[in-house]
Amino acid sequence: MGNVLSRMSVGFAAGCLGALVNSWLVWYLGRRGIPRMFGVAIAAPNWSLSFLYPRLIWGGIWGLIFLLPIWRGNFWVAVFSRGIIFSLAPTAFQLFYVFPVMAGKGTMGLALGKLTPLFVFCYNAVWGLCAAFWVYLEERR
Repeated sequence: MGNVLSRMSVGFAAGCLGALVNSWLVWYLGRRGIPRMFGVAIAAPNWSLSFLYPRLIWGGIWGLIFLLPIWRGNFWVAVFSRGIIFSLAPTAFQLFYVFPVMAGKGTMGLALGKLTPLFVFCYNAVWGLCAAFWVYLEERR
């Protein structure tokens, strides 16, 4: 039981760390107007607890996906394969549920711009890579 709880805490913490880096990237690029330069209307959020808190919690919950005992091994497999592939779950959730159902921005958020899915994928890939790296480091301890 202790091993499962330990792995869950590592996965949750990894997801939170990934979400922190992801949130910083969304904030930074939004402030610089990068999404807008590509015709994507993802607003630059305010760096605040109301912005960070839900993102960190959801990042931690999504981080539990790293409990799956697949794609372990060397650095490239453990970090890049797991990071990118596992990031597809929150990406799909954002594109096919959050944008169309919760935000009313159409499937894949295309009402925000044609490149919205690419931005969402890239932001979530950063989450996945950071989380996978943290898990990789913890698995090597």
